[in-house]
Amino acid sequence: MLPVEDLYQLEFEDFMNVHPSVQAAISAIETAAQESKISQTAVENLRVWLTEDRYSQYRDEVIAHIEAGKWQKLDDVFWTIIPFGTGGRRGRMYPIGSNAINDRTIGESAQGLADYVVAFHGGKKDLSCAIAYDTRHQSRHFTELCAGIMAAAGIKVYLLDDYRATPQLSFAVRYKNCDCGIMVTASHNPPSDNAVKVYWSSGAQVLPPHDKAIIEKVMTCQQIRSMPFDEAVAAGMVEVVTDEIDAAYFDAAGKCGFDGPRDVKVLYSPLHGVGTAAVVPLAIRDGFKDIEVYGPHAEPNGDFPNVPGHVSNPENAVIFEEPIKYAKTIGANMILATDPDCDRIGVAAPKTTDTSGEWRTFNGNEIGAILGEYILSKRKAAGTLSPQHYIIKTLVTTELCRRIAESYGVRCVGDLLVGFKHIAAVIDAEGPDLFVYGTEESHGYLVGQYCRDKDGAVASMLMCELAAELKAKGISMDEYLGDLQRRHGYHRETLISLVMEGSEGMAAMQRLMKAFRTSPPASLAGIQVAKVRDYSAATITDTATGKVGHLAGPSGDLIILDLADEGNYVAVRPSGTEPKIKLYVFTRLAPDQSADLEKAESVLGARLQALEQDARDYARLNVKPS
Repeated sequence: MLPVEDLYQLEFEDFMNVHPSVQAAISAIETAAQESKISQTAVENLRVWLTEDRYSQYRDEVIAHIEAGKWQKLDDVFWTIIPFGTGGRRGRMYPIGSNAINDRTIGESAQGLADYVVAFHGGKKDLSCAIAYDTRHQSRHFTELCAGIMAAAGIKVYLLDDYRATPQLSFAVRYKNCDCGIMVTASHNPPSDNAVKVYWSSGAQVLPPHDKAIIEKVMTCQQIRSMPFDEAVAAGMVEVVTDEIDAAYFDAAGKCGFDGPRDVKVLYSPLHGVGTAAVVPLAIRDGFKDIEVYGPHAEPNGDFPNVPGHVSNPENAVIFEEPIKYAKTIGANMILATDPDCDRIGVAAPKTTDTSGEWRTFNGNEIGAILGEYILSKRKAAGTLSPQHYIIKTLVTTELCRRIAESYGVRCVGDLLVGFKHIAAVIDAEGPDLFVYGTEESHGYLVGQYCRDKDGAVASMLMCELAAELKAKGISMDEYLGDLQRRHGYHRETLISLVMEGSEGMAAMQRLMKAFRTSPPASLAGIQVAKVRDYSAATITDTATGKVGHLAGPSGDLIILDLADEGNYVAVRPSGTEPKIKLYVFTRLAPDQSADLEKAESVLGARLQALEQDARDYARLNVKPS
């Protein structure tokens, strides 16, 4: 009897004899690799797609690309296997490729989730999954694909069959007692991208131990089993619940508001996404009557045509430039914007009470602090706070939020990695009845118990309440923030994104993260780096003595460089959704140095510039191959 490896070789040779075009294609890609036109990992993945039965429907398209000599494109979409991370799978869309979003990679994601849910529940009947989608290209198509796969696995689908927000999907999972959920969206990524976000029965994105188990199922998926969407609907395996979920969501989310004035004029931009169906009805329900949707951004459109750079990210101040010009003409008191799936918000407002004067945008940390102060002040006035109540933030979110919480005698749980799923996990671990507020620097905010993901609609409602209250008091939002900075010390932060695309970019990212771990900079902006916290190795190193101690906290690919000046530090991590390394820069002055806000702004502005320059210089030197 022949050894197994010899049997495989015979089968491969038989396959090649039957498919001479495949043999020619493999020879071509091997030659291209020798000529450095394509990476070796792309060759390996292309061989799999050309020879394995599970990819047979894509074979002709792959061969056509090879025959046309599209080596750069083939390398882009085959150099790696697009990861199924703990939040799902996200990337550029392309009909073929292991490193692209297409029917195969989305299908594997849904099949892996379905297989795990079925296996985990061990024969349980009445399994179910909620699915929703946004305005991106192919979102509806991928939704039908995922629904058909779930139905074929015996999992009933509750479908939000119109453009709906990610928090509404999280709510639907909980409301319908589903075993899992899928949101088809790439959030704020460029128009070229799409993704699936995967949720567990809690309404939060999947966490251990489910995340790794689902990833294993996805990465070993052989066959995708799907029921045609129309057939699944006819069989009752897909049920449209849009109206039911809308009504229940607005009832639950509306209860998160507070009493107060409602006289304020707000300009709102959905940035061509789903937000109009969530933000506007919820604000109206809360008593606001003067909410205008900004016309150029109103159309649901996956190309995001009227947004600068076609990137609908409320973190980018540039998206507010044209809306601010219009807001001045109509006397608006505030501008709100939500990203395409409406789980994050951006805010702009006049610097004074003069709506025709100078305006400013607020970053995610500033909005987090402003909302935290508003919510805690309202809860204190209502007598509904105790020392057991808590807010939640991540390690890369401003410490101003912690200081605000402590001023109200409330706990702050802040030792968390990036990702709102970690905030959701704390809510359930600490108890939702004591949860007050969750925030992360990337413009995500949550109150209440109705869902387990950040919610742009409820955050917008609360910002409307605050804007109305400030208008009634004759105070600008900038002045409101300035008062917080005086009381708790002036805080300023910035985010540096180092984009590193493709196979070379991945290697560069790995080199840079290794450098920060093994040979961090001795100083930044003239301030000594006193300690290095490595959350992957669970170590904290004193740079002066070299002493290494144990670091308590979560485990993840995050490094924090603590500077000798307390409250000043830099956090470094690779993005989980984009090909970039993010550096979060934090600066602070003590309250006794913050009375003069203009002077404090000048001091920390210069410090941030120096920190950013030094960080970029260090990165530039350490991304190169040794």
